[in-house]
Amino acid sequence: MQVQWTTPRKALAPRNIPPRRTSRQGPSTTWTKARSSSARTASQTTISNASSMTPHARKLSSAKWTCTGGLLTFGIGQINGIAVWRAIFLILGGITILWGVVVLIFLPDNILSARLFTPEDKALLVGRGRLARTGILNHQVKWYQIREAFTDPQVWIIFLFMLLNETMNGGIASFSKLIIKGLTGDSLMTVVLGIPFGAFQIFWTLSGTFLASRIPNRRTIVMVIYLLPTIIGVCIMWKLSHETQKIGVLFGYYIVGAYVCSLVLALQMPATNLGGYTKRVTRVALVFLAYCAGNIIGPHAFLAEEAPIYQTGCKVILSCSSGQAVLALCLRFLLLRRNKQRDAAAAASAAITADSGTAGEQESEDLTEFENPRFRYVL
Repeated sequence: MQVQWTTPRKALAPRNIPPRRTSRQGPSTTWTKARSSSARTASQTTISNASSMTPHARKLSSAKWTCTGGLLTFGIGQINGIAVWRAIFLILGGITILWGVVVLIFLPDNILSARLFTPEDKALLVGRGRLARTGILNHQVKWYQIREAFTDPQVWIIFLFMLLNETMNGGIASFSKLIIKGLTGDSLMTVVLGIPFGAFQIFWTLSGTFLASRIPNRRTIVMVIYLLPTIIGVCIMWKLSHETQKIGVLFGYYIVGAYVCSLVLALQMPATNLGGYTKRVTRVALVFLAYCAGNIIGPHAFLAEEAPIYQTGCKVILSCSSGQAVLALCLRFLLLRRNKQRDAAAAASAAITADSGTAGEQESEDLTEFENPRFRYVL
């Protein structure tokens, strides 16, 4: 099937695609929003992303699990005759294994191999990738793109941002329940009081990403704003008395999780600000390395002899969140400077905008943002 592409202002629509007909419906029209069912739209949103799920969806799922997981753990804690931790590992671990088999069998590797998409759907999703000007799916390893990723300051800013974030997350995930237990002294009540933490994370993620999507080129500003509750929360946990001001300490713990919104936005930045398939994959590998290293480092900041306040852990969280705010501002200034340089170069060279055929070829090729002069960074 041969598809001719054009680039309209709002969306990219395939042309010269034969209408689809089925036995249950009359003559179909060209692609419209009304033609997609909600189920297909959800599937397209999931599979069409570079990692099969958006960072927003992954973190939102994590926040939902904090709520539902807390309820499940509380219920499993009522089981008698077997250690609670054994029951948790057996039940939830078994469910995880079974679901992994389902994903292995039914989850497509990419858009082209997805059986639930029609040829028109696949063409539309590929066209959306062209609009972003971040390159196309290409399984060929391009070594120059790897070198470019290692020399791009943007990649290392995101790497350090992730390292600091997961250092915080590793400590909070490992010792937050001990902090709450120091307030109640009861294990099951500790699980119950930990459930609202997930609800707060859902609020931070949804509200922050909503603001970032509604206000153009303000993602990095929203990242800084949503680090402020984390800084305030850890100061509350550190300085308030855990004996006489338990409610205040618990509130501080709940708002500490605001950093997840900044993480979601930071993970989305390379998807829109990096071109070239190999370069983006290299960035994913570096981010995963920072993720693992941070979760290893974080728990070591919480010293047993400092329970239940964990002063050293609070200092580390405060330092990491402050460092993340500085990195977000550095990223903004870096990308803003690059955009100004590209605008100036485009104004000086009329050939960049005059030759529309060259522009179309660049959008279809697997180019990095350094190779594509039409590329503009999202701030």
